[in-house]
Amino acid sequence: MPKKLLDTDSLPTLVQERLSTWGRCIRTQRLRQRITAADLCARMGISEATLRRLERGDSGAGAGAYLTALLVLGVSDEATPPLPPLLWSDMTQRRVKPTRQERGAGDDADYF
Repeated sequence: MPKKLLDTDSLPTLVQERLSTWGRCIRTQRLRQRITAADLCARMGISEATLRRLERGDSGAGAGAYLTALLVLGVSDEATPPLPPLLWSDMTQRRVKPTRQERGAGDDADYF
């Protein structure tokens, strides 16, 4: 069995909650639309074990699998609204300023 990339305990609470919410959404929509697990898996090209992991909100399942499931079920725009272009545009004024230590100022400047 492959090792998980992220341990659930090391994820921020917000990420865990979001994955859990997506999983509940996938399961609820699948049942509301009367789509069997086997049918959804066939549409997505995944195994039923992977679908169970998605529906549980498992962090080891790939983000692409979550987003594909939401898309196939027709709820991707509501569950994952598009990000505003400001978040990926090249705006230099939004850069994080380096700390004093990163700039070389401070007591430890000569230490390294």
